[in-house]
Amino acid sequence: MALRSDWSQEFCPVKRSLDVLGDPWVLLIVRDVLHGRGRFDQLRENLGISEAVLSRRLSGMLGAGLLTKVDYADGARIRQGYAATEAAADLLPILQQLSLWAEKHTELPAGGGHMGLIHEACGAETTQGEVCSACGQVLLPEDMSWDKPWKDVRERLQPAGTLS
Repeated sequence: MALRSDWSQEFCPVKRSLDVLGDPWVLLIVRDVLHGRGRFDQLRENLGISEAVLSRRLSGMLGAGLLTKVDYADGARIRQGYAATEAAADLLPILQQLSLWAEKHTELPAGGGHMGLIHEACGAETTQGEVCSACGQVLLPEDMSWDKPWKDVRERLQPAGTLS
């Protein structure tokens, strides 16, 4: 899913990672899928992305091993949605670190509020992306919630391979 050149064969791991993750939509899709929003219509609506762009990104993410298709019931019909793979779940520390970075280095828009990264296993807010700053445990998607005051909601993340 190269954006510029094909960097998949580069020795530099940063270039190889950007070959897969360099498009901002990719990390936003991973974020939503980890929050259990893996249905096409949920992704389109929540991200405000066109169907064509979303279809291309999802196809690329399937090919890159970030997502897998999962069945879900829609009334009497069985449809397919998207769930995070282990590769996508391994992006959680990066997403959380990006969040912490933005909290520190960008201006919060009016009406917003501090997004807390809550480690549900110990109940504390963590100030680190990979390991809980309160209890020292590795942070897994199924043990995390993101407290979003601008939505007045605390959203629990989903383990890899699941669609809520």
